[in-house]
Amino acid sequence: MILHSADTLSKKIEEAIQSISFDLKPASLFEPISYTLSVGGKRVRPLLALLATDMFGKEVDLSLKPAIGIEIFHNFTLLHDDLMDNSDMRRGMPAVHKKWDTNTAILSGDAMLIESYKYVSSV
Repeated sequence: MILHSADTLSKKIEEAIQSISFDLKPASLFEPISYTLSVGGKRVRPLLALLATDMFGKEVDLSLKPAIGIEIFHNFTLLHDDLMDNSDMRRGMPAVHKKWDTNTAILSGDAMLIESYKYVSSV
């Protein structure tokens, strides 16, 4: 059984998130998604998923996409939460509804929800 360090898995998660390309149309819908995921964060949820996978002796790479789906889902909830709370900032950057507008934030969040299901169901 190979146990990976949390740092190793965190790097793997960050690389996977940075490699996601939302080059879909319309750009006005998908640019806010890329922006939201690029702002960073602790990425605790996907890390816990990969640590659990590793702990039970399963192949970490097979769980990477579903773990990323969990992170996309979490960020969708944050995007909508910022809108509901009328928060100006998220992680030191303008919230999506402030950088773009309310409708864009709602629709981009909804698109993130759909994308998260695609990733989670890829097992």
